[in-house]
Amino acid sequence: MAKGTFQELVEVMHELRQKCPWDKEQTFATLRQYVLEEAYEVADAMDSVEKEPHKLADELGDLLFQVVFQAELATEKGWFDAADCIGNIRDKLIRRHPHVFGDVKADTAGQVLKNWEAIKVDERKKGGATSAIDGVPRALPSLLRAEKIGKRAARAGFDWKSAAQVLDKVEEELHEARAALAQGELHHAGRELGDLFFAAAQAARFLDVNPEEASRAAVDKFEARFRHLEAALAKQGKTPKDVDDAELDRLWEQAKAALKNG
Repeated sequence: MAKGTFQELVEVMHELRQKCPWDKEQTFATLRQYVLEEAYEVADAMDSVEKEPHKLADELGDLLFQVVFQAELATEKGWFDAADCIGNIRDKLIRRHPHVFGDVKADTAGQVLKNWEAIKVDERKKGGATSAIDGVPRALPSLLRAEKIGKRAARAGFDWKSAAQVLDKVEEELHEARAALAQGELHHAGRELGDLFFAAAQAARFLDVNPEEASRAAVDKFEARFRHLEAALAKQGKTPKDVDDAELDRLWEQAKAALKNG
């Protein structure tokens, strides 16, 4: 695998910014989509890292390039440079690990997380935060943002008492969505579905399940079953549009049985 230094990457980025027409035109606004895309590609590569570790190395490099790119734009404006980014995260890691770099005692991962969160709360207050839910990025995927805001509210003392209570809330929101739909109020039904998604994210939190991962697993499961159904129909020269609901239900159950571990 090719080797390189961080400074070499910074220097390459500087040259690109000076000489490449496309790189010259980029702004923080135009780069936003690429940061998100690269982050998702890293996450995708992580799923197969045991089989394709070099793929993860490549994707991490692409994500690192986005960091260096934005640092170069900031350098041009005199705001900060790549070294400032490194210094900031170094200081933050030291500050948030007093059990390693200080005299705080933490023998378990749970104690480390508790200390970490307390330090972050103090940092937010010093930064001018006035609410327990300040600082949760709006750009997060909605289910992840819902989970994080729910956690913050819970730490502030606003939460359900049990998972059963949250599931009751899920049922309540589903009922309200059904009622709105029955009345033909599609916009209202949509808003109620949003409430349902939020409640479901909180239920996942109570069950110690990552809502984004749970949702992704559900999509993956549906995809596998649907592909199985399509393949079964393709052998007959048909598509889902060519058969009735009863046949689709039969093939779906067949797919579920064939992929029962999915």
